Amino acid sequence: MTGRENHMAYLEGMEAIDSDLMEKVSALVETYDYQQVTGADVQRALRQERLSIKDYAAILSPAATDYLEEMAAKAAAATRRHFGNSIQMFTPLYIANYCENHCVYCGFNCHNRINRGKLTLTEIEAELKAIAATGLKEILLLTGESRHQSGVNYIGEAVKCAARYFSTVGIEIYPLNSDEYEYLHACGTDFVCVYQETYNTDKYEQVHLRGPKRIYPYRFHAQERALRGGMRGVAFGALLGLGDFRKDAFAVGLHAYFLQQKYPHAEISFSTPRLRPFINNAENNSNDVHERQLLQVMLAYRLFMPFAGITISTRERAGFRDHVIGMAATKISAGVSVGVGGHTAEEKGDEQFEIADPRSVVEVHQMILGRGLQPVYTDYVRV
Repeated sequence: MTGRENHMAYLEGMEAIDSDLMEKVSALVETYDYQQVTGADVQRALRQERLSIKDYAAILSPAATDYLEEMAAKAAAATRRHFGNSIQMFTPLYIANYCENHCVYCGFNCHNRINRGKLTLTEIEAELKAIAATGLKEILLLTGESRHQSGVNYIGEAVKCAARYFSTVGIEIYPLNSDEYEYLHACGTDFVCVYQETYNTDKYEQVHLRGPKRIYPYRFHAQERALRGGMRGVAFGALLGLGDFRKDAFAVGLHAYFLQQKYPHAEISFSTPRLRPFINNAENNSNDVHERQLLQVMLAYRLFMPFAGITISTRERAGFRDHVIGMAATKISAGVSVGVGGHTAEEKGDEQFEIADPRSVVEVHQMILGRGLQPVYTDYVRV
């Protein structure tokens, strides 16, 4: 790529599928004016057993901030009804941090001068053994977005190894074509995380200066291609603070909602990452998406899609993470390293961003128990 390609046009080799989801989401987000929502609209939405799209728009509005306690009580009841008191535990493992994209908000971007690294398969297995020894049974494998350095076959071999130690294996890598997702599913991948970062196409173009990630529609349709490739579940999210967080959160919910309607068997989950500082950019900020606003987004996701999982990551401080589990969040990471490796020896490559909660698996386990909830290490059995 030479850079500055049309961000809405597919590149050679990118699979284009027949899907109208992007157009449906874009049309609704375009007309979403949250400043017009009143308190009466929010109250009406909270009286509903199941929220409509209009109701969802209302509880994401500034007017809804006066009703967070009511939203929290309703969300907690929905979480308990559909998930009981269980909190799923997992950890991410970065196996490489090479990247071909120039994304202005990310520590892995190809122009950021950091230590790059990639684990060998032997090193990957050592890391997986060390993580498995903590008792965890779910792993999320991550790479930077570089097909050259972290090819599909390399990721497939890492997944095969992970499947020997973990009952659930997820991947957070660059978007793939359907047949590539099918291959990784055959290797043992259960779910795929792809975050659109922002659903504002103009903002998306401004912050993705070069690389395959610049192509907006290819990324948007990644979850659908993953499901067509046989994946059990897919995760959605926007990088809150990159654009208008209310519109981005609205788009995330719509994207997941419409995909769930199209693929009723799919396991849907949300993540709520906020901008974090990274090496050479300590001033990276989340455009005033504070914890109160983050909580509102999580509650809105829970009320709109009560069956969906919600993950709270170590981007957030311990106190906030402790507060939202059971209320809205159903999955929490523990014993986290966001550099390459780092579970058996010194990290082989620099971290993607600064974490805010360094607690171990044991510490997070005890915190969950202390809140009257049940830590769950596996909810899936491979056969």
